[in-house]
Amino acid sequence: MKVSDFNYDLPEELIAQVPIEKRDESRLMILNRKDQTIEHKTFKDIIDYLEPGDCLVRNNTKVIPARIYGKKETGAKVEFLLLNNIEGDIWESIVRPGNKLHVGAKVIFGDGLLKAKILETMPGGTRKVKFEYSGIFNEILDKIGLMPLPPYIHEELKEKDRYQTVYAKYDGSAAAPTAGLHFTPELLKKIEEKGVDIANVTLHVGIGTFRPVKEKNVEDHDMHSEHFYIKKEDVEKINKAKRNGKRVISVGTTSCRVLETIADEKGMVKETEGDTSIFIYPGYKFKCLDGLITNFHLPQSTLLMLVSALAGKDFILKAYNMAVKEKYRFFSFGDAMFIN
Repeated sequence: MKVSDFNYDLPEELIAQVPIEKRDESRLMILNRKDQTIEHKTFKDIIDYLEPGDCLVRNNTKVIPARIYGKKETGAKVEFLLLNNIEGDIWESIVRPGNKLHVGAKVIFGDGLLKAKILETMPGGTRKVKFEYSGIFNEILDKIGLMPLPPYIHEELKEKDRYQTVYAKYDGSAAAPTAGLHFTPELLKKIEEKGVDIANVTLHVGIGTFRPVKEKNVEDHDMHSEHFYIKKEDVEKINKAKRNGKRVISVGTTSCRVLETIADEKGMVKETEGDTSIFIYPGYKFKCLDGLITNFHLPQSTLLMLVSALAGKDFILKAYNMAVKEKYRFFSFGDAMFIN
C-alpha cells in the first residue's frame, strides 16, 4: 500500500490558524458508513447522533506549556521542547540549536527560575535533560513556557486554554487531543442527560503525532510510541456498552488507539497502563470502536490512514475533497467529522 494513495490537495488558507470563538459552533461533517452518505452540520448537533446507552470515550490528558526559551552560560539563545518525562526531573527534549547543546551544557530559563543540564544524546537526536528549580515544576512551566503548537500554525495563541480540552486533567502531553476541543461543559452535560456514558482514557500525546511518513510503503513506517492508562470505572462503562449491544464512540484518534490496543477479540477492555505504538491503516479489523469523532488530518499522515481504515479510503478521500470544496477548516483548530 502506497503512502501516496493517501494524498489530497489542500489550499493553505483552509488550515485553521486560530480557534473558532465558540467551541461547539465549528462545523461537523457526518459520514454514514452503512449508507455512504455525507451530511453537513454544526458540532453541537453531535448530540442528535448519540443514543442512550452509547459510551463516549475521551482523552483527558493535559497539554503542558512545553516550549521554553533560555540561554546558555555563554549567553547564546536556545529553545527546548519537552517531550517525555523519563523519571523525576529528567526529561527527553528536542533542543535547538542541537549542534550547540552537547553533553554537559548548562542552560538557564526565566532569569534562573529553571536550570537544565544536558545528560546525554538519545537515539534520533533528542537529549536527556535534568532540570533544577525551587518550587513546583508545572507552576514554573506555566510562568515561562509556551504551548507547543503544531508546525502548521503560525499565529500566536492568545489564550492558552484554547489548546486544551475543557476536561483536561492530567499533565503530560506535548500536543492536544484536538477532537475534544469542540466540546463545552454545557454540551457534555446535555450528552450525559440523554443517557450517554462518558468514559476517560489518558494518553499523553507526543510530538511524534506530527512526524511525517517518509517511507513509500505504508507497511514500512515505524510508528511512534505513547504512554497511556485507563481506570477501572472507565473500563466498566465501555464494557457495559459492549455487553448491551450499544456503541463505543471515540473522541479522537488518541482514544481510539488506546481502545484498540487494550481490547480483546470481543471488544472488551480491562484496566491497563502501558505504551502503545499501534499503527492502524486499511485492512485493520476494529475490535472495540464503533464510531469516531475526529478532526481533518494532514495528507499522507498516519491519522488519515487510521480514519481510512474505519470508513474506507475512497469514502474518506471523497469526504475530504468535499470538505475542501465546502471550505471546511482543517487540522488542530479546524472543524470536525463524525464517522458513524
